[in-house]
Amino acid sequence: MATPITASRPAGRKHHLLVVDDEPTVRELLRTALRYAGFDVDAAATGSEALDLAVRCPPDLVLLDVMLPDMDGFEVIRRLRAQPRSALPGQGGDVPVLFVTARETRQDRLNGLRLGGDDYVTKPFDLEELIARINAVLRRTRGEEPARLVVGDLELVPEGHHVVRAGHPVRLSPTEFRLLRFLMANAERTTTKEQILQSVWDYDFGGDPSIVDTYISYLRRKVDTGEPKLIHTVRGIGYVIRGPRP
Repeated sequence: MATPITASRPAGRKHHLLVVDDEPTVRELLRTALRYAGFDVDAAATGSEALDLAVRCPPDLVLLDVMLPDMDGFEVIRRLRAQPRSALPGQGGDVPVLFVTARETRQDRLNGLRLGGDDYVTKPFDLEELIARINAVLRRTRGEEPARLVVGDLELVPEGHHVVRAGHPVRLSPTEFRLLRFLMANAERTTTKEQILQSVWDYDFGGDPSIVDTYISYLRRKVDTGEPKLIHTVRGIGYVIRGPRP
């Protein structure tokens, strides 16, 4: 795990991170390394302590272990995602979560992402890569947004993570929202799985393309249950979102 840290310090206001890990050595390593990289860092050893800290001092991003003594990380993210904005000022339940854990099975990874995790890193990890992933998540969750995206009867407003289909609100996880936003920003244009991975998950160093298929299926269940269908598979290439044909 020990590797030289060469990541540049974030410009402007320091981002505030919350590290959640029950191993004191890992917790201290992350706290020291991330502070050196220019972040403000709080740390928690249990899920309940993490949830309390998230309310008292809302973080810009949470680094979350799965194996905790009182509740697992999957339960922590469920509770975070259920929090209203009034309880967690700033991003509310949409606070970015990056799993950092020894649980490395494909099912664990998919479960973490399905519950709204923004990335999933397994131990032992490389500190420089971890910091790069943290900055990538912060970039894509804090970037400038267009005022409104519309495809057919589907509307997405980045401010407030607001999605409506045929007048009915649609509740999406942060990753589902980013995927839909990317598809809608590229409406009528076929995008490959590689383009989606790079833009939605920021995997410019490689990733598992099956994650894209999994999240497209989640998205279809939430925004494409009726007619007309908006999300289409372009066999052998990728996906496209387009409005109904006249």
